[in-house]
Amino acid sequence: VSVCLCLWWLSLAPGCLSFIVNLPVFFVTGTRKIHTAPVRSLFLLRPVPILLATGGGYAGYRQYEKYRERKLEKLGLEIPPKLASHWEVALYKSVPTRLLSRAWGRLNQVELPHWLRRPVYSLYIWTFGVNMKEAAVEDLHHYRNLSEFFRRKLKPQARPVCGLHSVISPSDGKILNFGQVKNCEVEQVKGVTYSLESFLGPRTSTEDLSFPPASSRDSFRNQLVTREGNELYHCVIYLAPGDYHCFHSPTDWTVSHRRHFPGSLMSVNPGMARWIKELFCHNERVVLTGDWKHGFFSLTAVGATNVGSIRIYFDQDLHTNSPRYSKGSYNDFSFVTHGNKEGVPMRKGEHLGEFNLGSTIVLIFEAPKDFNFRLKAGQKIRFGEALGSL
Repeated sequence: VSVCLCLWWLSLAPGCLSFIVNLPVFFVTGTRKIHTAPVRSLFLLRPVPILLATGGGYAGYRQYEKYRERKLEKLGLEIPPKLASHWEVALYKSVPTRLLSRAWGRLNQVELPHWLRRPVYSLYIWTFGVNMKEAAVEDLHHYRNLSEFFRRKLKPQARPVCGLHSVISPSDGKILNFGQVKNCEVEQVKGVTYSLESFLGPRTSTEDLSFPPASSRDSFRNQLVTREGNELYHCVIYLAPGDYHCFHSPTDWTVSHRRHFPGSLMSVNPGMARWIKELFCHNERVVLTGDWKHGFFSLTAVGATNVGSIRIYFDQDLHTNSPRYSKGSYNDFSFVTHGNKEGVPMRKGEHLGEFNLGSTIVLIFEAPKDFNFRLKAGQKIRFGEALGSL
């Protein structure tokens, strides 16, 4: 990925350098006289052959690396993750993924001709393994555009909600990681962590927010655990493009606060999660926090490439991937002080929101020490199935 990005910028370099060289000439003479001598040699570089040669060499190197990893796995040796360097992350973040995602969103809303809908949707179904027998409307001609097809609803009996367990899966997807939160670091995949404080945002002393006020003698993690004897748990669910794109309430709880982080829209597939440390902290996300019967509970919807649109059904003021919001900031909204004295009550399995395509859901909550996950890392899970219980 980093090699392709470098070559992409390299292909733009001659034109940029030519502009810089001729800029003084334009201001002095008022003409657009082109001095090509300083950059003539750069134009001799052919980006396509370079891309093919370097890309082929890089692909061969990666295959050799995977072969070595398989050999080490057979010997029972644990392979440490290879993380991206700071310059690779910075280069990736320089790609205008927010703008591209907005363009993709506009394209998805273009109404397709009636005769074109079946071949387009059939190609998508074949590529990503979509099970249309579960869809509330199986007729492909019913969906006017790609956006409607992505956000298709399911038949009521397709996802029975488990009533025996405390927490259910809020969506379809793949379990990337789960377990107790130790110290202030959370694993996005095995061996790759992110900061709990960076992910949820700084403390606030405002009384109407669900976050407790900061304390110098307590760690960030301990501030979230409001009841003695409880532990803090987390679960990360990755939604692939072929999965059901709506997400639901994972338990009975009350949402009191929403925090929106405008950010990058890098890919969040498992390969990227193993490569970029604190990937979820870089990306745009919507953090819903509140309380359930055992204390603190939060659900975070993380955006990704072409998934700039995150919708929360009961929050009409939320607008994600908007040009008016700049990266590095966050926007708070309290449901307690806007007409709901106790917040927004949610029942287990109730519709909560939706993505446009696929992305990631992160649950962080406190529970008694005898809470147990009924999961395996890497397993596929469907909305309504049990995540864990006491």
